[in-house]
Amino acid sequence: MPRDQEFILTLACQDQPGIVHAVSGLLYQAGCNIIDSQQFGDVGAEDATGLFFMRVHFEAPAHLADAATLDRLLGNMRQQFRMEAHLHAVTARPRLLLMVSKFGHCLNDLLFRWRSGQLAVDIPAIVSNHPDFAELAGSYGIPFHHLPLATGAGAEAKRAQEREIEALIERERIDLVVLARYMQILSPEFCQVLHGRAINIHHSFLPSFKGARPYAQAHARGVKLIGATAHYVTADLDEGPIIEQDVERVDHALSAEDLTAVGRDVECVVLARAVRWHVEHRVLMNGHKTVVFR
Repeated sequence: MPRDQEFILTLACQDQPGIVHAVSGLLYQAGCNIIDSQQFGDVGAEDATGLFFMRVHFEAPAHLADAATLDRLLGNMRQQFRMEAHLHAVTARPRLLLMVSKFGHCLNDLLFRWRSGQLAVDIPAIVSNHPDFAELAGSYGIPFHHLPLATGAGAEAKRAQEREIEALIERERIDLVVLARYMQILSPEFCQVLHGRAINIHHSFLPSFKGARPYAQAHARGVKLIGATAHYVTADLDEGPIIEQDVERVDHALSAEDLTAVGRDVECVVLARAVRWHVEHRVLMNGHKTVVFR
């Protein structure tokens, strides 16, 4: 069966009996074939949300192979289980906006993965508050938007720059914003605009090692593990729902520059995983946490 007849269904609702039966039964009655199905009920633990999550990858018959048509079939089930459910065509390519400042390792990594076919997305624009990576963007044929912010720019100037980005997001029909080491604190208003569709990467030393040189601080303290965290952007700085984390072991023989190199490699890998899982509709929000169906 052609790929344009494949879809992803993601859903969340209060955990209760009969959900899996209802979903699989509805798809069976519609003539669909389930390729892969994953589910998770967040119950039992003290901080459990009581929610049930499910991701179903399925093939639809030709006469139903349209997201809008399939979505209408979910109406009664949505109402019965008070369910939040979304359908995504497998062949639809999410549109990404990449944002960067003066460290380009994550940007370069994502661009390579995109060009080599490892990341099934479209990248119609790159935004930066510095001009440093205009040439890199040009080498990939991607429009580069330099939207500068003066050192010590006030809230009004920052918000004006963010409105330019918001206009670009709307104009280019952006599905996901990736902060590939974009070193600016976003306003609460901008965070609200980006809710659930912006991913950030940072070193995992926070809050122990804050500031512009965390790896130098880590070296001075003789750390043995360094890592990175990818999370959704919220108004609470670096405290959004975590999507992915990883670490690398280091030792006394490494210099601060060595630690920086290792840390940047981890950042690239962690951010790439988070972006790929998001665009493959594997990440579902669960309050202040996420459910990730790998």
